[in-house]
Amino acid sequence: MIEEKEFEYENSVIIGLITKVQDEEKAHEYLDELEFLAYTAGGQVLKRFTQKLDTPNPKTFIGTGKMEEVRAFIEEHEVTTAIFDDELSPAQQKNIERVLQCKIIDRTNLILDIFAQRAKTSYARTQVELAQYEYLLPRLAGMWTHLERQRGGIGMRGPGETEIETDRRIVRDRIALLKKKLEGIDRQMAIQRGNRGALVRVALVGYTNVGKSTLMNVISKSEVFAENKLFATLDTTVRKVVIGNLPFLLSDTVGFIRKLPTQLVESFKSTLDEVREADLLLHVVDISHASFENHIASVNQILDEIDSKDKPTLMVFNKIDAYHPEEIDEDDLITEKTMVHNTLEDWQQTYMARTNGDAIFISALNKDNLEEFRRIVYQKVREIHITRFPYNNFLYPEYIEE
Repeated sequence: MIEEKEFEYENSVIIGLITKVQDEEKAHEYLDELEFLAYTAGGQVLKRFTQKLDTPNPKTFIGTGKMEEVRAFIEEHEVTTAIFDDELSPAQQKNIERVLQCKIIDRTNLILDIFAQRAKTSYARTQVELAQYEYLLPRLAGMWTHLERQRGGIGMRGPGETEIETDRRIVRDRIALLKKKLEGIDRQMAIQRGNRGALVRVALVGYTNVGKSTLMNVISKSEVFAENKLFATLDTTVRKVVIGNLPFLLSDTVGFIRKLPTQLVESFKSTLDEVREADLLLHVVDISHASFENHIASVNQILDEIDSKDKPTLMVFNKIDAYHPEEIDEDDLITEKTMVHNTLEDWQQTYMARTNGDAIFISALNKDNLEEFRRIVYQKVREIHITRFPYNNFLYPEYIEE
């Protein structure tokens, strides 16, 4: 019997900045997320580096002294990959590579790599490939310099520029071809959406890894891939769901993330059409995450960019089974109660109580409070349906518990 080879993680370091617009707390929060992204992509983070700068160094992102510290650690621990928390310019990437002598990846490239791993359908693969080529195009010169340095010797002197121009032309042609291919698929998908009839459309939206696919599986009795990693789902899944006797269409969309690469927003615009054309949004939030309010803001920002922020929305605070507030030491009179000490009951009394009942707390994994969730979704879908078809009012009475 052949033994399965264990997956080998790449030794990596992650690097971020503390700036005027990104304080120390936020910088560490972003690096936590970057570490999870690295893990999802197949990296093992050995150390994280931060530096306080007003603005990123235009040549090397971080200062000379910090760069030397990173280089020494990379050499000592045989690190193969350095991951930067912000998008690097082609010049920065080239200069950093020259100093560190290892693979240099920024957040954008890392997210694109994860998307490439996760894309299953031809449509998703085409979207990711387009985003990758658009990211690659301005960086070709740096890549060729890297290749020349690695190989050196005979045959690598002189015609470098010619090679670069040839590659640029190939990449531009490929981008044009992929855009044309996507336009054709978009037309097909628009026809598919039009053929779904007049059923009410509901879309699950939210930050990545908040439990959208798990919730989709529970209420639609389907088997959408779900995993505790970022961007487990890339391909939009649409299922017909019946609650009570009321049918509607439910779609599970790609998760959002802070600092989402613009290339991905552009290439995934058609996927986000499921959100644009939805009648109701279920905004799923991982309330057990320390930064869930920032996640809400990030999702709302992207919804605003795709003209979907004002749609009817139900806030679904998921993972209540994993939520554990920090306890206040009663003997420590100096400690003030902050948001990290809030119980679920406390949260329900905050702004969440002022959303006209459009917020609910559930655990999709443990199926806690799902009956109440079904009742609220039924009522909201029913309101939309009878507004569209008033003569069907008698067909759908008030919700009866299943």
